[in-house]
Amino acid sequence: MTIKVEITVKSMELTEQIKEYVTKKASKLDRYLNGIDLVKVDLANMKTARDANDRNVAQITVRGRRILVRTEERADDLFTAFDSAWDKMQRQAERYKGKRARGRGDGRTAAEVLPLPEEPLEEEILIARRKTFDLIPMNESEALEQMKLLGHENFFIFFNVETNSINILYQRRDGSYGLIEPKIH
Repeated sequence: MTIKVEITVKSMELTEQIKEYVTKKASKLDRYLNGIDLVKVDLANMKTARDANDRNVAQITVRGRRILVRTEERADDLFTAFDSAWDKMQRQAERYKGKRARGRGDGRTAAEVLPLPEEPLEEEILIARRKTFDLIPMNESEALEQMKLLGHENFFIFFNVETNSINILYQRRDGSYGLIEPKIH
């Protein structure tokens, strides 16, 4: 099966050598995870980085059916940054694969379960950035594992299959974790 590899660059030129190198390695991810739809590789040269050893950034995001894994690494050389991110992705893929032995969820989307009430806005609110993402049904332990795999340190939003609701998992100051379970009144 051929994996779609999408490469984007920022503040640099995508040479044929870089493109071939990244595509060749990224297309091998199906050895570690089944059901991958897209491997997105973001490469950037941050000229304003404080440390010269952190100027080149490589971020790899793997998306697929019930899969979302991301790694990011920085180095003084682009190939070194990509290789470090690739090694980290391999470790995370193996870890992810080991934790996902059983199925989950009933296949319904969060929108089907919880219709949002429509209320008119009283005043104009300026939203600086809007971000959308797919919620994958999972239980609390799977959400904690996914939070760690994605490198989210503050919070993680997920659809809890045990309560059929959207929950927010967050890390507390003492290092433990908290869970927010919203209720609609």
